[in-house]
Amino acid sequence: MDALASFYAMHPFWVWLAVAAIFLAVEVGTGSGWLLWPAASSALVGVLALVVPMNLPVEIALFAILTIATTYLARRFLRPVLEGDAPDLNDPLLRLIGRDGEVLSTFEAGMGRVFVDGKEWQARLDGGPPLPGQRIQVVGVDGATLTVRAY
Repeated sequence: MDALASFYAMHPFWVWLAVAAIFLAVEVGTGSGWLLWPAASSALVGVLALVVPMNLPVEIALFAILTIATTYLARRFLRPVLEGDAPDLNDPLLRLIGRDGEVLSTFEAGMGRVFVDGKEWQARLDGGPPLPGQRIQVVGVDGATLTVRAY
């Protein structure tokens, strides 16, 4: 423990940078979004410790204040951007909603085949029956079955 204390006394920048790297590594591993701001805060404290000599309690207090402030500001101002009306980027099926397509086969009992986004899909009809070759729009997704409406 004395070796760590003496290393910190001589090189506080590297200790804070190591803390930032640990936070960042855990953030990359979990993808939670919560540990990015403590990582940035500890890196900033490390840079400040390099420029302005401070003692450990002041650095810890600065780290705590910066972490709380950056986390609050990020959640307050970045959340509306991240949670817009756009469908989930990682769910390609939800991105099909609103896309246009073409009917491939006649709908029987409300079910048929459509061509949307370069692929053939099973589709459930919402509205009047379209004819093969007619344009449709995807209005919903249920598993691998699209709900479509004719133009």
